[in-house]
This record gives sequence, C-alpha cells and structure tokens, in this order.
Amino acid sequence: MAKNESRTLAMDAAKGSIVVKAPVTAVYHRWLAFEDYPKFITAIKRVRRLDQNHFSVSLAFNGKQHEATLEMMLRVPERRIAWRTLADQRAPNHFAAGVVSFTPLLDQSTWITLKLTSSFGGAVSHRVDTYLHNFKKLVEAR
Repeated sequence: MAKNESRTLAMDAAKGSIVVKAPVTAVYHRWLAFEDYPKFITAIKRVRRLDQNHFSVSLAFNGKQHEATLEMMLRVPERRIAWRTLADQRAPNHFAAGVVSFTPLLDQSTWITLKLTSSFGGAVSHRVDTYLHNFKKLVEAR
C-alpha cells in the first residue's frame, strides 16, 4: 500500500444494557469520571486529562498497544454521555466512539444502555457486555 493511501477501516458496533442498583445521579457521575475508565473498560490501560473535554488514553487490543485522544462530545446531565477518539498521528487508522444513556427506575436503580463502535478489532459485543458488568460491580461495591 502506498504511503498516502488510506486504508478502509473495518468497523464493528454493538449495544448492550444493564440495570445498576444505584440512583441515576451517582451512576452518571461515576461514568463521567474518565480517569476511572481503566477500572471497568479493560481495553483502556491509562487515561490522562488534557482539558475539560479531551483525554489522552493508552489502549490495548489483541495484544497491540495504541495511543489515542478521546473527546467528550456530549454531556446531558443524568441522561447521556458521548465520546469519540480523534484522528491523530498516534492512531491514524483507528476510530472508536461510544454513547451511554441513563434511565432512572422507580426503585432508585438505573438502566444503562451502552452503544460502542470501534475499528480497533476484537469482539465489540463481548466487550460491551464486559464493560457494563464491570461498571455495575464497581458502582454496586460502594
């Protein structure tokens, strides 16, 4: 492939949901803590805040290390958070984006729906389920 040719990325997408036994305010704020992502998103190894909406992240997929800049694109308090990776020289051929929605339930629990799209490889549907279960354990352990 020539140096200037762009490679077509294989995108994979998945959606999953889970109920967390905690009020929507607590669940929303916990998910908003990007620095805690390595605690439940197993592909993220390190997060460093650059500014209010940008983070430097180290990722590991299929035995390969990747560096990327993550941008928080949307914050609707207690309802939705959306993010994406930005194209840069550290990860020019990869893209990931996610949206997480929060729905309060009558019993003070929260219904979480996560949608994830990624070109980093691996079974995105399996990762979504793993991330949601890890997050549930993290929140409910408190």
